[in-house]
Amino acid sequence: MTVAEAQAGALAVPAWAVDAIVRAGRRMDRRGWVPATAGNISVRLDDGDIAITRSGGHKGFLDADGVMRVDLAGSSRTPGARPSAETLLHCQLYRLDVGAGAVLHGHSVAATVLSMAFPGPIRLAGYEVLKVFEGQRTHDVALDLPVFANDQDIAGLAGVIEPVLAAGCPLGYVIRGHGVYVWGADMAVALARLEGLEFLLACELERRKLER
Repeated sequence: MTVAEAQAGALAVPAWAVDAIVRAGRRMDRRGWVPATAGNISVRLDDGDIAITRSGGHKGFLDADGVMRVDLAGSSRTPGARPSAETLLHCQLYRLDVGAGAVLHGHSVAATVLSMAFPGPIRLAGYEVLKVFEGQRTHDVALDLPVFANDQDIAGLAGVIEPVLAAGCPLGYVIRGHGVYVWGADMAVALARLEGLEFLLACELERRKLER
């Protein structure tokens, strides 16, 4: 084995990480949360690197070639692979939350419409499903989902988001007209949080239609 081959093997994305990301992508695709090439999915690796979906791939048709490795600064460690610019937002969450093991970003209709039609934050109150989020023990609570203006300058956007994350962000957050970010200790927790939040946003969208 050559040195180059050994290095490539060492930097390969572990099979468990590929499997977790592929399964999550297919599940999110079935729910209509990652249309076209939208969204991105990542997990933290044991060595501190991040396994994340490559830029431009459809999340419903992922395979091992659609998953790459980056370091905590978002730089590619997979030769020839280009990460999404939004990789920096994943890296930010892993850096700020040492307990985060998976990050999910989707583009649902409810998140997109609510964030564009109403001034943020989006208040979610009285829903039983709020108990899916850590620290919530009752439906009788009101939580605000932060909404940030969309910006193609991802580093600048991360700078705006960071103080809000540092202050505590129990639900996740939304980029206006774009989609949601959620995270959890592992992929199962992150998926539960995403499904819970998307259910709440869908309910809130229907509720606000009725109130008009």
